[in-house]
Amino acid sequence: MGLVNQERPLLNRRLEGLGTTIFAEMSARAVATGSINLGQGFPDRDGPAEVAQAAADAILAGRGNQYPPGPGVPELRQAIAAHDQRFYGQSFDPDTEILVTAGATEAIAAAMLALVEPGDEVIAFEPYYDSYAANIAMAGGVRVPVTLRAPGFRPDINELKKAITTKTRLILLNSPHNPTGTVFDRDELAAIAKLAVEHDLLVVTDEVYEHLAFDVEHVPIVQFPGMRERTVSASSAGKTFAFTGWKVGWVKATPELVTAVKTAKQFLTFVSSGPFQYAVAQALALPDAYYAKLKDDLIAQRDLLCAGLDEIGFTVYPPQGTYFVTADIRSLGYSDGVEFCRQLPDRAGVVAIPTAIFYDHPERARSHVRFAFCKQPDVLTAALKRLGQLA
Repeated sequence: MGLVNQERPLLNRRLEGLGTTIFAEMSARAVATGSINLGQGFPDRDGPAEVAQAAADAILAGRGNQYPPGPGVPELRQAIAAHDQRFYGQSFDPDTEILVTAGATEAIAAAMLALVEPGDEVIAFEPYYDSYAANIAMAGGVRVPVTLRAPGFRPDINELKKAITTKTRLILLNSPHNPTGTVFDRDELAAIAKLAVEHDLLVVTDEVYEHLAFDVEHVPIVQFPGMRERTVSASSAGKTFAFTGWKVGWVKATPELVTAVKTAKQFLTFVSSGPFQYAVAQALALPDAYYAKLKDDLIAQRDLLCAGLDEIGFTVYPPQGTYFVTADIRSLGYSDGVEFCRQLPDRAGVVAIPTAIFYDHPERARSHVRFAFCKQPDVLTAALKRLGQLA
């Protein structure tokens, strides 16, 4: 057997520099040091028992244990359509306009692979979830960042307008926004939609935190004039129902766009999460009281963490939604968020994420770190007590 040519890198150039995700690195550090993990965005308790029971019942009844239908089980596609009609007054055909995916991560990856040609420019608001960079790179696209700046982290529409060129193919939008917690308002979304229509751009929108908008309303951009035919909406069950390991997501779009995304998706996982699809169909139909309690609990956890971080001495940027709060460490005498987070498990027994790694312009957030508050109040209180040592 011949030796591999060491002069040529094994990893293709498009993925160069991506490496292991920061979430995997920091979660491993949490386990190794016994730290409280406020880095990765997963709840520390499971979702509704009746939804878990629905999954168990499906498994025992043999529903979904073999390959489910490629687009997703009909019950889930119908439930997604009913959910969007219930919460947003939007109509999607469950047979032609909804596609079930392995979480929203696959939904966005398949959309990029299906819709982006090599050399196409994709505008993304930075900071952005790290998989966006990989998805665009795998499609051969060129990432064009538009920065959300502290303290408000609002989109600069003029900067967005300047970023659009003849090579721009689509805008990748995430609201409620991870990691800043910003929820784009109606005026901002209307302006983005207007630019998309004027320049004939596609929009791929990540709405996994749609039910985690706390102080303001979440508005799907597909509702604006001219957006129905050019928008691919992605969401998932993991964040809303606290079953992140099930990886049940979906795409909503016109039949033409769904067909395009499905063409790529079928060669990624083909199908996934069979029995869990039946359970998520039941979860989406939970009463309004469930969604209200979800929001109220997270608001209380957000306020607990924000107040505690502020008391310790962090400069805190309270989020409007999601699981996360961004804080500046300069007020504590530190300047480098990456170094701070790598030392934090040993120094304080807590894990956080440096948000500079979510930027193409890391200098704009060199001193920012992200904490997750999707944890039980006693866990957040214990983490704050440990972080108090930093003061």
